[in-house]
Amino acid sequence: MNTNPPNLRPDLAPSPKLRDSTRSGQPTIGMVSLGCPKALVDSERILTRLRAEGYGISPDYSGADAVIVNTCGFLDSAKAESLSAIGEALSENGRVIVTGCLGAERDYITGAHPSVLAVTGPHQYEQVLDAVHNAVPPSPDPFVDLLPASGVSLTPRHFSYLKISEGCNHKCKFCIIPDMRGRLASRPAHAVLREAEKLVDNGVKELLVISQDTSAYGVDIKHAQDRGHRAHITDLARDLGSLGAWVRLHYVYPYPHVRQLIPLMAEGLVLPYLDIPFQHANPDVLKRMARPAAAARTLDEIAAWRDICPDLTLRSTFIVGYPGETESEFQTLLDWLDEAQLDRVGCFQYENVEGARSNALPDHVPAEVKQDRWDRFMTKAQAISESKLAAKVGQRMQVIVDEIDADAATCRTKADAPEIDGNLFIDAGFDGLSVGDIVDVEVDEAGEYDLWGRLIA
Repeated sequence: MNTNPPNLRPDLAPSPKLRDSTRSGQPTIGMVSLGCPKALVDSERILTRLRAEGYGISPDYSGADAVIVNTCGFLDSAKAESLSAIGEALSENGRVIVTGCLGAERDYITGAHPSVLAVTGPHQYEQVLDAVHNAVPPSPDPFVDLLPASGVSLTPRHFSYLKISEGCNHKCKFCIIPDMRGRLASRPAHAVLREAEKLVDNGVKELLVISQDTSAYGVDIKHAQDRGHRAHITDLARDLGSLGAWVRLHYVYPYPHVRQLIPLMAEGLVLPYLDIPFQHANPDVLKRMARPAAAARTLDEIAAWRDICPDLTLRSTFIVGYPGETESEFQTLLDWLDEAQLDRVGCFQYENVEGARSNALPDHVPAEVKQDRWDRFMTKAQAISESKLAAKVGQRMQVIVDEIDADAATCRTKADAPEIDGNLFIDAGFDGLSVGDIVDVEVDEAGEYDLWGRLIA
């Protein structure tokens, strides 16, 4: 049983769960999926296509005829992690195909690892398949290789990510995602809903809605209506809420129309949970980031949301040590956090990323100052979290069971997303529970990030 660590990176997806059996003589592919949940969905799509062509999926290097490494290129540290993963796959297997965000920088990859079989960019599914075909020719058996209706999932069976769009129209100076993944491209609403229906029909209890900018969903296709469904986040949230599963919204920018989502949360159609990337609170820092700089109005908006839905959980991520950030500007962020009282908070120390416009800004903050500010920020965020969780002792709530071992059932409340938020542990009387169960508990203990509770008969 592990408690939630305070420095958990908020940009990472859960570790892929590979569960597939292979027949004798079947060509097999391994997958290493790095980075955010959006990349994990890309990995699922690639493996679903390969599974349909007769490939088996290997959970380890030794059982694979080749390995796909789906890379992250969001930060320089993520790039280094991707290069390390490629190197490990080459050492352990020798036949490696690279895809994902870092794949947009082919020379960067081949300069470090010239022996990779192929390099493709983000969401280049056809090119990945071509590379696999060249490395490991398919050998399908139509009587055996049947693809489950839900496709290949890399998450536990009871929850699934649902990607509603690709790309981003923002021009934040610290970010190169629009350069790697392109401008906003929304999926038709009926296609998203059909995928969600299939997932729920196959036992998924929680849908985690993801994109680069969930609030902007449908803007690029002018909120087109097709087959009775409109491509607008409010309409989509209402449609998804009708399926009976938990619906959790991630990466929601605080546009004015977000307030239309809050009544849906108050009604119980979608979870009372908003993941909003505020990044900072000082107006001057936000301007240097090329982000909206209305932190005071954001506090008013948060208050209005909580008036409508008192149970609302707010999660966000922030950057400390951005170029030019003064002690006074950082203090503004701490003061804002005191007022906002966010429930779940993640924090990055600023890093240069090749190609980002922020690299050219003056007055970069020394590493030791960034570390000091990160420590102070997380200390405050931890104190807020501890206070908010302490207030939940004695409350009754629903939880979903993620894992069971000899010590406890590890669960999540409606306020907790997988991996990035806290847990609720049931350490007595959990023998009859199964992973994926949704049960009622009473909270009887609270920590800095996690809760403990007992089952309500």
